Amino acid sequence: MMQRFVVNGSASAAVYIPIRIMKEFDDFNFSVEKYTKDLTRECVGGSDLQQRKKEIEAYNETTAATLKQTCKKNYMEFIQTAKEISHLESEMYQLSHILIEQRNILATMTDGKTSSHLKAESLEAESTTATEDLENSHATRAVKEMVQGFNGNLEGKTFLNEGALIELDSNDYRPIQRVFFFLFNDVLIVCKVKHDKRLDFLTEYDPKKIAVINIKDLDGVKNAINIITPDGSKIYQSITAAGKTEWIEKLEEAFRFDQQKKPKKGQAPQPPTRAKQQSKATTPEKETTPQSPGEPKSLEDETPEWLSTASEEIQTLVAQRHFEDAQELIKRTQEFLRNENRKKLPLADAIETKVKQQELKLINVLLKELSNSHNRNLQIALRAAKRPLKILVEMGRYRQASATLLKVCAVSLRVAQREARRNNADISELFFCDLTQVACDFLTAFEKQPACVSALVVWCNAELQYFASQLIKHYLTKGTSLESVAKCVERVRKPSTKLTEIGLDISYHLEGLLRTTLESLIEESKERLLDSVGRTEESWQPYNLQTKSNLKRLLLELDVLGIDVRAQATGDTWINLTQSTVVFIRHFLQLTEYCGCLAKCETLLQSLELLLKELFIAQHTLKPPSDMAVDPNFVMKNKIFLVDNLLPIAIDKFRQISGRQCEGLRELHTKMSRQQGAPVPRQRSVYTTDVF
Repeated sequence: MMQRFVVNGSASAAVYIPIRIMKEFDDFNFSVEKYTKDLTRECVGGSDLQQRKKEIEAYNETTAATLKQTCKKNYMEFIQTAKEISHLESEMYQLSHILIEQRNILATMTDGKTSSHLKAESLEAESTTATEDLENSHATRAVKEMVQGFNGNLEGKTFLNEGALIELDSNDYRPIQRVFFFLFNDVLIVCKVKHDKRLDFLTEYDPKKIAVINIKDLDGVKNAINIITPDGSKIYQSITAAGKTEWIEKLEEAFRFDQQKKPKKGQAPQPPTRAKQQSKATTPEKETTPQSPGEPKSLEDETPEWLSTASEEIQTLVAQRHFEDAQELIKRTQEFLRNENRKKLPLADAIETKVKQQELKLINVLLKELSNSHNRNLQIALRAAKRPLKILVEMGRYRQASATLLKVCAVSLRVAQREARRNNADISELFFCDLTQVACDFLTAFEKQPACVSALVVWCNAELQYFASQLIKHYLTKGTSLESVAKCVERVRKPSTKLTEIGLDISYHLEGLLRTTLESLIEESKERLLDSVGRTEESWQPYNLQTKSNLKRLLLELDVLGIDVRAQATGDTWINLTQSTVVFIRHFLQLTEYCGCLAKCETLLQSLELLLKELFIAQHTLKPPSDMAVDPNFVMKNKIFLVDNLLPIAIDKFRQISGRQCEGLRELHTKMSRQQGAPVPRQRSVYTTDVF
């Protein structure tokens, strides 16, 4: 017998799972090692094992889906049960009031005051009913006149409250719009307040199908309530604390309106005098006898009331998001049970077990709250994580809190980098500033827990690896020019030093992550530059720039690079060097600057020295073709200028930028200075004749 499951919604990917596998997994004495050994013994080849793997994965997915459905079903049943309990509580409350009223009526009848009380109550009820009817008619008329777009029927409904609120964003508590509420016994009308103070109908809810949660005042948000509607959770802010309390009470009154039948407000009824006298007369003598000093009290009477209801109170505080109060109550309960009072309490173990369960629930809620605080903006995410993080640290859950916080920060950092790349912004400054902020907030939160610093170091290492991989993928690709590489690396190195201010030096690790890529780019640039040397045709004549302005512009450009060639300028537009030599001078000095920036890391120094050395040698060894008539003294003059003028300036520029000596160029300069000989005399044509 086989059972068929379709994985990933594709019939072609269907996998057949034997019922035997399910029975083995469901067995109470199931052993993983034994099952693995039996499986490897039964299967023949890798394909059979792959098939069994697919079957197990399909069964895993099916089991997970079944568990989800069961959890959802249990959750819905829990909600329904909670509603039924709430209804039962309201009925008990109503029944209690009815019994009290009946007792009062019986007492007044025995005192002969029944008729007067009934008349007063009837008059009061009639006046109250008339007042409420008038108020309801005014409210109904006001809604129809003021609210645009509302076509509902309000006849026969009881008006409870009205007022203006501010709707807030559920993520960052930013004000969205101003709203106005009209609350009746079975409808809540929500209107939008326009700029001209007119009301525009938005939606309406049944008060019995919504839930109201009190939000404790935070640093940026006060007097806020969370209303859970069929459309989702919405947060509204009242102007005053009294208004917030009034709305919570009125919404609760609307929820219980049909069960309570509008109970009258008044002083709590007192037991009648005659009843008291009868009770005193009929009280047994044993009850009135005072307890002797030596008689011990019952152990159950010594249990404080707050301790017996601590578990339920903690659960209520967590549901209302009063996490600090719940944590304080847990701490108070645990301290009370640690003292000598524990021996006097027979239910101490049961109370402690319940409180521990509530503590674990609170920790799970706080961890979920912390994990849901991630945001595209890192500052908002850190600000939202402060409250649950502080409570978790006080409860001693350092490792879980630190791991969850770092996961949240990782999401925010990577989203910010992705958006920066889309906007062509500088990701290096953004990344290291965000990393510094995370490290500062982390060290502040876990200041008294140095063991958590290792988690921060590991997280920084992982984020640095991800950042380096993105840098290589998007900015240090194959074919990138050495100028772009140098600018990119320089933009990364400068902000990375900010972390040293808080004792976290990651520069060396960053250089190690980029070393292989940078070396390959340097080698690629060297091959490309060496191939370009000597490709252009050279006439081996002085360089004519055509105009005075061109000559002046070239001299100023070379001055900026640090070399003065005015001594080689002749006439108005001529330079007594070849065009290729002038171009090489400019290019070589620019390349020296780029290599100097990259050579700040000692690991790249050798590759960069080799690049400059081989490029200079390639230019220095250029010779005119053998069939070209050129002046050898002019050729030698170009080479001497490169060795005596260009090379010392390049060596000094490299040292100033990188802070290191370029030993390869220094050795090359010493060697070529010795090899230079005197200029070769110009060959002259010798004429012969047969005439004597």
